[in-house]
Amino acid sequence: MTQALGIDIGGTGIKGAIVDTDTGKLVSERMKIATPKSGKPKEIIAVVVELIEKLGGLPEGMPVGVCFPAIVRNGKTMSAANISKEWIGLDAEKLFEKALGRDIHFVNDADAAGVAEVRYGAAQGVSGLVLLTTLGTGIGSALIYNGTLVPNSELGHLLIGGRDAEKGASFAAKERRRLSWKSWAKRLQRYYTHLELLFSPDLILVGGGVSKSHEKFLPLLKLNAPIIPAKLRNNAGIMGAAALAVKE
Repeated sequence: MTQALGIDIGGTGIKGAIVDTDTGKLVSERMKIATPKSGKPKEIIAVVVELIEKLGGLPEGMPVGVCFPAIVRNGKTMSAANISKEWIGLDAEKLFEKALGRDIHFVNDADAAGVAEVRYGAAQGVSGLVLLTTLGTGIGSALIYNGTLVPNSELGHLLIGGRDAEKGASFAAKERRRLSWKSWAKRLQRYYTHLELLFSPDLILVGGGVSKSHEKFLPLLKLNAPIIPAKLRNNAGIMGAAALAVKE
């Protein structure tokens, strides 16, 4: 059994568990601590250290993967979603490594979720191009081709009708405008049709909390590729970060 620690840092909560990366199963309790309201680097790193202590500490030599709501390039956070703007341009990977006393694998949160779905979830065994989207406050995305991640796709920020796609098609947009499922599906149709035009994916996955209600909107979409709900839900980031840490 190959094990790794996966940490998923979100705008409201920081989650972590030890994962059997051969099967994707969590082999420890899944811990969660609220994300500090400031969202600042020192406070978030301190919570990650606290979470690991609650899990019983880091066994010697165990790989560690951390996923984060930002564009991650060469260990630096180049954006900041629902956290402090102090993260922008920060050499975040090195800060986490200093605090934890070991090397880590640092990755965008949607990318980690996409890798988990391919390895352990709804896209397991699917060849070709898998496109994951997460519908929530915004729209996160991941592109995985034959098991290889193409990082930082940020497809929620495609311009459709002259504005960010997520401003009109995210679940938050549905809630904010009090759209019916049918009205929201029309916006999603436009968005996913555009994604198909650009990428011709073999499978489209839809994650985020609203995927629990997938029967209310996914059947309304007419696309060339199959479009199905993601499977791993709140554990996807933990599992994907752990898997990538071992692969790294």
